[in-house]
Amino acid sequence: MEWKASHILVKDRAQAQQLLIKIKQGANFEGLAREFSTCPSKSQGGDLGWFGPGKMVPAFENACKNIGVGSTSDVVQTQFGYHIIKLTGKK
Repeated sequence: MEWKASHILVKDRAQAQQLLIKIKQGANFEGLAREFSTCPSKSQGGDLGWFGPGKMVPAFENACKNIGVGSTSDVVQTQFGYHIIKLTGKK
């Protein structure tokens, strides 16, 4: 199984939760990623491209396994900070 995902990475859980609320209210995920994410992928609207098992840290990969294509995860904590993940593909 491979996944394609975008994410927003921030250092603060409260900020991540505020961004997630905005997304659930219809805000543009890619626009928020460009504005707020601390990951270099922000210049692509958070797009991480395709990746397979073992390529991402376990908590990130597990979140991708547990959401459907087009869905957005809850806030996911890793050693890098707090992620909001949007799954954009699965194959």
